[in-house]
Amino acid sequence: MSVLISILSGILFAVGLVISGMTNPNKVIGFLDILGNWDYSLAFVMVGAISVSFVAFKYFQNKKPFCAPQSFLPTNTEVDKKLLIGSAMFGIGWGIAGFCPGPAIVNLATFDMKAIVFVIAMVVGMFVFKLYSKTQ
Repeated sequence: MSVLISILSGILFAVGLVISGMTNPNKVIGFLDILGNWDYSLAFVMVGAISVSFVAFKYFQNKKPFCAPQSFLPTNTEVDKKLLIGSAMFGIGWGIAGFCPGPAIVNLATFDMKAIVFVIAMVVGMFVFKLYSKTQ
């Protein structure tokens, strides 16, 4: 049952990304270009997503998940060097490519070479981080 819910959730998420325009790198770069020809339409998507997520997280914060033995919400509230560097790398990559991980994975279905290269680089980066973390 949990596999079916995971698949349906992934499909719903992918459809939402496509409808919102998050899978279009030009639209994302236009949103991030606040000093140029700014495309503010994704701001509505962001406000809607934050609103729904805030209410859902508050409601489900102390409840048992439907398809898991426990919640896996982060417990660390410390802003440290790793968080700041990771956030900066994510933002820079998003601004350069116009992709973040979810929309890039959805774009694999279109066989777009930019998305394929982005996802390969993302997977290599995760692998390098995992190797680096083991040495620390």
